Amino acid sequence: MTLTVSADPPAERQFTRLLPALADITYGISLPLALLLAWGFSSRFGWLPEQILPAPDVVWTTVVELSRDGSLAEHTLQSLRRVAIGFAIGATLGLVAGAALGLLPRVRAFICPVFTAIAQVNMLAWLPLLVLYVGIDEELKYVSIAWSTTIPVILATTRSIADVSPKLVELGRVLDFTPLQRVSTIVLPAALPSLFTGLREGLAAAWQNLVIVELFASFEGLGYLMTWGRQLFQLELVIVAMLVIAAIGLLLNTTLQYLERFVQPWKTEDAHGR
Repeated sequence: MTLTVSADPPAERQFTRLLPALADITYGISLPLALLLAWGFSSRFGWLPEQILPAPDVVWTTVVELSRDGSLAEHTLQSLRRVAIGFAIGATLGLVAGAALGLLPRVRAFICPVFTAIAQVNMLAWLPLLVLYVGIDEELKYVSIAWSTTIPVILATTRSIADVSPKLVELGRVLDFTPLQRVSTIVLPAALPSLFTGLREGLAAAWQNLVIVELFASFEGLGYLMTWGRQLFQLELVIVAMLVIAAIGLLLNTTLQYLERFVQPWKTEDAHGR
């Protein structure tokens, strides 16, 4: 008697693999769709005045008009340039300083209490002092964005390196690894998840601080667009700027998540193996 094992067709297997991704996408868009529907019903039935919450079609018309005259792209690119420069500076400084604090316990014990206390002060409290030192031009934007980025990156980097298991470090010594080999082979792979968490938090802080600093002193950018809309009592401009900031922030965060998976292929393999 011959037993025949029937294999699933390739198309069916591919569809089965796509089901979890489709489910995640469905869950991900369900809440935004529900909020959009609630927004539409609120506008249609007059639950909230248009002065408080403009109708979705008014916001969409504003998006189209700002896109046609190029002002939306101009403000967005200006804000992106500021965030890119500030985040690059802050992330670099944060990774270097965090690595030094994580790898050198005595330095960490000496600096961390003061740094932790400084980190508790909100960026808004530092702005008057920064204005005195760097003025209100572009340097203020770069410095404030870099500072807001540096803090979460330093904290996450320090914590991730300091929390690496001493047994793993001792294993490197037993295997006669050099200090550089121990860092690159043992410490860095173990610390990568927390490092990327710190980078994502730093990027979110950079976007939030961008709006603050552009509200404070700027004549272009998405934060300025929000200020201009508030002064003109055109809340649709404010909502458009908020939507663009949220969409770009989500896109950048998703990019960092995919980059994290790329540099940590073992995590993807473990997920597939479960």
